[in-house]
Amino acid sequence: MTRFLTQIVAPYADGVTITSSHGDVRARYVVGCDGARSFVRQTMGTRMEDLGFDERWVVVDALLKRPRPDLGDYSLQHCNPARPATYVRGVNNRRRWEIALKPDEDPELMTTPAEIWQLLSPWINRDDAELERAVCYMFRSMIADQWRQGRLLLAGDAAHLTPPFLGQGLCAGMRDAANLAWKLAAVLDGADVALLDTYQSERRPHVHEYIALAVRLGGLINTTNPAAALAQWDQDDGQPARMQSIKPRLGPGLAAGDTTLTGTVAPQPWLSDGRRLDDVAGLGFVLLARPDFVPPNREPGLPVIADREVQGWLHEHAIGAALVRPDRIILGTAKSVAQRDALLAAIRPILQVGKFAV
Repeated sequence: MTRFLTQIVAPYADGVTITSSHGDVRARYVVGCDGARSFVRQTMGTRMEDLGFDERWVVVDALLKRPRPDLGDYSLQHCNPARPATYVRGVNNRRRWEIALKPDEDPELMTTPAEIWQLLSPWINRDDAELERAVCYMFRSMIADQWRQGRLLLAGDAAHLTPPFLGQGLCAGMRDAANLAWKLAAVLDGADVALLDTYQSERRPHVHEYIALAVRLGGLINTTNPAAALAQWDQDDGQPARMQSIKPRLGPGLAAGDTTLTGTVAPQPWLSDGRRLDDVAGLGFVLLARPDFVPPNREPGLPVIADREVQGWLHEHAIGAALVRPDRIILGTAKSVAQRDALLAAIRPILQVGKFAV
């Protein structure tokens, strides 16, 4: 854990030395997934860009003693000008409330049981539930300027912080891991280290867009001025739900062939034999192709899926083939055989060194 790290010495020619309370550890690369106060980020000396959201909220986890279906079987945002709050429907009998604190309120005092029950009084009381945890958090919107410095990299909250209003904090960290894992594995197997440069260029603009949207949504949810909230509603044509349809593509990075769909999420159809695409394709690259776009010579390490269940998607986008990366992002598509060959050429150096499952 971060509190046990005392020093990171990097870079050596072939690795990094981490000094902790448990001794020294050598690693070829270090990925700092060590949270908002990241020791790895501090070692790198990278600054954080502030996107303008900074509020204290109390997060309360409670265990219901009896059924309360009236609370809702889904998460809710309570846009209460007096006290904005969020209700989260957890698994089984677990429920969570996130409740905004006012500027003059003492966080330590507001997390005492007496104050917590007062905050929860609009929804539950002591007969309904028992308190499991109450913690004050600072909700921030920040993103690191530099995600890689030689053999040190950042991911998750170490690289970016978002207010929780879109539920994208954990999702963003998982996307970081999916993007970085296969690239780092390929580099460790001998691929060009420049492949790691595409990690920040692809992920930072993507997560920046999500954080900016969460800040905007938080501004609507948390306003203490009803007139201002109504004005924002009018500005959005009374349709704030349309903000949830955002599907940004990755920033510039790996691309080849036709790039219309580059950086978007690939489909995951059920194939004609009843299996999901991933179950057939494995964990590496995969080429989705029309029969007339199937390469005449098999590329080692690259499965080709020409199943009838992918043909509709290819037809919908007027393409003959699509190259899908290990993180299930589209690298590029092909509308001609020449573009298909360009796709294959783009990943051939990686396939030649990578140990991707097929």
